[in-house]
Amino acid sequence: MDMLSDVIGVMRTGQPRSARVAGRAPWGQWFGPVPGASGFQVVLRGSCWLVPVSADPIPLRAGDVVLLPHGGGHALADSPTTAVPAEPCDPRFARHHAEPVEPADTIVLCGAYQLDPARAHPLLLSLPEIVHLPADAGQHPRLRTAVELLGAELAEPGLGSDAVIPGLLDTLLVYVLRTWIQQQPDNAPDGWAAALNDPPVAAALHAIHRDTTYPWTVAGLAAKAGLSRAPFARRFTALVGQPPLTYVTWWRMTTAARLLRDTTASLHSIAAEVGYSSEFAFATAFKRIHGTPPGRYRRTAG
Repeated sequence: MDMLSDVIGVMRTGQPRSARVAGRAPWGQWFGPVPGASGFQVVLRGSCWLVPVSADPIPLRAGDVVLLPHGGGHALADSPTTAVPAEPCDPRFARHHAEPVEPADTIVLCGAYQLDPARAHPLLLSLPEIVHLPADAGQHPRLRTAVELLGAELAEPGLGSDAVIPGLLDTLLVYVLRTWIQQQPDNAPDGWAAALNDPPVAAALHAIHRDTTYPWTVAGLAAKAGLSRAPFARRFTALVGQPPLTYVTWWRMTTAARLLRDTTASLHSIAAEVGYSSEFAFATAFKRIHGTPPGRYRRTAG
């Protein structure tokens, strides 16, 4: 798998939840903080304002997408001065609302992606509190298509909608993250967006994620990056925030934690899948990263 798919796959739990919010001015809806989730808002019709707890209000219009990666509390309203009811909407526990709604000035698809904080990848941790992707004409065509498909499926549900909508929400998350990464300036000094936009470091990261079992060395990763060993190690560490082999071990143990939690595979099989021929060496590395042996982690994670 490629790195972005891996990052999403290892952190996601369950299906995304969503609900439609329809409003006619004056209207407002409060969305409380959602620990362990990334909230999102997609404006399907009309316009409104996003009113964060600790930032200036942001005007939104049809086609705009907002991701709140860290689950921050916020309100949506027809105006930044409109009084908002105190009762929150928590889309984590909502089903997909696709039934027709009353005539409204604005329709917004709100929702949340459930995440596992114990498997938080630094890429998602590095995201700002609010990722706002405006519906600029001609920009981000794949993201725009995903938004249009979601809007159409919700407006006119049909056979298979319960399967289609979660799939489109997953697609939306990929396009939002991809778009944000691509929008970051080329001269950013460090951080995960800079790492993924840097061809040598990105090549090494993708190699690690494509083959977790390979006995990677700094020299081997440098060869993938097309650099000599020392310059590669400095460049990787500066952008990623960890030396190359430290990241390799961390990612292997993160993958192992997911397998321990989500599968019944034996410890020997999991050790082999993350590049360890010795179950003892795997258990030692796992305990060093997670603070507990893999067997105990599996028992308590359930």
